[in-house]
Amino acid sequence: MITPSAARGILEAVLWKPAIRYVIDEIVVCHPIRFENIRRNEVASKVNSKGTPIIAVEDRQQRAALVLRDVRYVIKAHFIITEKAGPDDTEAKFSEIIKRRWTGGQCFHTPYMGTREFPVHYYYINDNEPHTPPISETRSLGLMLYDMEYITDNSKGNKVSPSWAPMYYMAEMKQGIIDLRNVEVLR
Repeated sequence: MITPSAARGILEAVLWKPAIRYVIDEIVVCHPIRFENIRRNEVASKVNSKGTPIIAVEDRQQRAALVLRDVRYVIKAHFIITEKAGPDDTEAKFSEIIKRRWTGGQCFHTPYMGTREFPVHYYYINDNEPHTPPISETRSLGLMLYDMEYITDNSKGNKVSPSWAPMYYMAEMKQGIIDLRNVEVLR
């Protein structure tokens, strides 16, 4: 399954501004969950500054990946205005910019699923517009990454350098819909 932070990353690829923060409300799974194994050959080393050629046969590594296949999601989200917003930054302003960028196919960088090898093809759907219906499956997806939290707190008096900490949640899919509005986040 796509994680909520990956869904947010897709939205941020289309429009990222410090003045707004996306909140994922629901992830609708529209195609059955299927996996595929991919194996590929890669070269283990990099070309050095002298330009010495790499002999791929001698320096090959085989990588294996288990990836989701033929995915389709509907991401339902909203944004909130942050403390970094200026006096001219309004919800209406950002709603129009987001809609214009989504319908025009504009993005800051191509959104992708996990790695750049798997680009996301996206389009905008209005709330009242029909879309591919969710799958009729209900199941627990287990502990899943929710997001990454930037930690700068040293409230216990310890000198702590800022770092990223993962946040998890117990993912439940009900009739193809993962509702994220009231999940309990585990830190």
